[in-house]
Amino acid sequence: MSTEDLAAAALRRAARDGLATDPAQLVTSAHASPTVRTALAEAWAVTLAAGHGRNAAAVLRRRLLARPPAGEAAFLLDLAESGGLQPLTAAECAAMARSADRAERHAAWRYLAGIAHGAEVLPRVAPRTADRYEALLLAAVWQRAVPGAAAGQAFRQAVRPLPAEAGSGLTVAQSMLLGRLDEPGAGLSGGMSVLLGGLGDALTGTGRVGRVMTLATAGPTDLGRRQPLVVRRGPEHWVMRIPVDAPEPLDPRTAAVHRAALAWWATRLLALPGAAVDVVHARFADDGSLAMAETARRHGARFAFTVTPDPHRTTAERHRDLPVHANSEPAAALRMDLHRIFVADRLVARADLLVTIPGRTGSAELPEHFPQLASQRRPRRIAAPPEGIPPFEPGQHDEALAATLMGRLFAGGDRPDGLDADGSGVRVLLSVGRLHPVKQQDRLVEAWLDAGLHRSTALLLIGGSGSDATPVETGMRGRIAKLLSAEPTARRRIAQWPALPNRQVRVLERALASGRWCGPAIYVCPSAKEEFGLAVLEAMDAGMPAAGPVRGGVPHYIRDGVNGFLLPTGGAGELAERLREVCGLPADRLAEVAARGRGTVAARFSAAAMAEALAAEYTAVVAGTAR
Repeated sequence: MSTEDLAAAALRRAARDGLATDPAQLVTSAHASPTVRTALAEAWAVTLAAGHGRNAAAVLRRRLLARPPAGEAAFLLDLAESGGLQPLTAAECAAMARSADRAERHAAWRYLAGIAHGAEVLPRVAPRTADRYEALLLAAVWQRAVPGAAAGQAFRQAVRPLPAEAGSGLTVAQSMLLGRLDEPGAGLSGGMSVLLGGLGDALTGTGRVGRVMTLATAGPTDLGRRQPLVVRRGPEHWVMRIPVDAPEPLDPRTAAVHRAALAWWATRLLALPGAAVDVVHARFADDGSLAMAETARRHGARFAFTVTPDPHRTTAERHRDLPVHANSEPAAALRMDLHRIFVADRLVARADLLVTIPGRTGSAELPEHFPQLASQRRPRRIAAPPEGIPPFEPGQHDEALAATLMGRLFAGGDRPDGLDADGSGVRVLLSVGRLHPVKQQDRLVEAWLDAGLHRSTALLLIGGSGSDATPVETGMRGRIAKLLSAEPTARRRIAQWPALPNRQVRVLERALASGRWCGPAIYVCPSAKEEFGLAVLEAMDAGMPAAGPVRGGVPHYIRDGVNGFLLPTGGAGELAERLREVCGLPADRLAEVAARGRGTVAARFSAAAMAEALAAEYTAVVAGTAR
């Protein structure tokens, strides 16, 4: 265990216990890694809440005037800005605002935007005018410091005005900061992008929610296209894109670096006219969600968090027998799990409303992994609303789209995205999801080969980025290629497609289920576990018999052999055996299972029902929780 590990443990303990800590002691860890800084920032917030703001400002002043390294100075300025502290005058911060270090310069701008005379030392033009992120940040800073100033014009142009009056009801912000909202299945974008899109539309139809803002991120490519940061998605559903200063999309390992900037940007966007927010809802245990919790605090809004007992319940099992040395990969994995556990703990502590995934042991299991709930230091609501999927709306061009997709599928086995045309009568296995180790597409291919199913079935994998694959996606595709290299004939029976828009996937699933182009098709989700499995529900809704992992939330709605199938996905051997059994069932038996599955979705899992339940919870927590 390193000195930094010990510092992280002490800071996490202080934050969890809710005990004020000497600010001078806290800042001794300001030079540490981003995950340690997350713990420091949480302990710092606890200390400020206990009334130690004056001492904290004095400590920051002494340290900043001592000229710490640029990265540390940036972090300390962010601590000051987030806590509303003013340890430096504008003149004392002027040199940092012109720093050659990008992080220090940006933190100084954010700090100066909120203090007296800050505009007097702010540059009017970014050092590199072609740098879209920096130009937007500086414009947003100017708009914050001097509303209406000419230097803020670029920010005002990037945020399309919302109508000043929303519909009657609450204003809700929901976040999806990992992945791309409009590209489900690419990178870290999964079913959540589809869920939040449909849910945001449905919430505004409940009569309780007047406006929804879905917070997503905009990286360099998006910013380079000069698209608006605020766009309308539905009548009262808006997407707000938070600029991120990173060459790669956010992921759980990098989000800590951007936590302060994410909170600052989200606070600015939700301060726009017409965006006064009542509830902020985050759904992932990562630093981006901590930034959303901080945004809710700054706006005096209620904070909702969808909580699951992961990785809490699996950490001991995962790391029990691993050799851990301070600089080893197992040690890095353990540190990340401990960080995620701490982040989840802090999100639970900050939440006014906890939302659990229905069908598991739910709220009854939570105190085992979150003991702070048992003590109930402060009351909060815990709810388990049903999850659901948006309805499929038939379109006049669906038949042509289905024909195009099926033509692509059976374009020939010599293509990586095609199957042999003479295989159009065989049973097709479909799997849709982002290419990621937890989704286990490589295990599915291995089991498919081990079971000999490549001789009697075809396999279509959909997911992953097209031309801009992430290292994780490239690694998964490499593992699949290695498996197929041992079975050359199988290559003509497997097709791999990059992610498709959700509507195309749902049209494809209906085409496969119809039986007009191929034999009885089966949807297969090989994930290690699914918290709920929205893609499984969509396949069931399309009329496909669906199979999903026995671990996670899928058993909540699938009864094995009745309305779907449960798969042991812990190893390729047991998965192969179960797949062989399912694929060996006669067509009429599969049709019965598919029909029951479709009925299950229709009866229990609509986005409208989910929206009604959530809207009621939002209304109750706003009415009943004092901030």
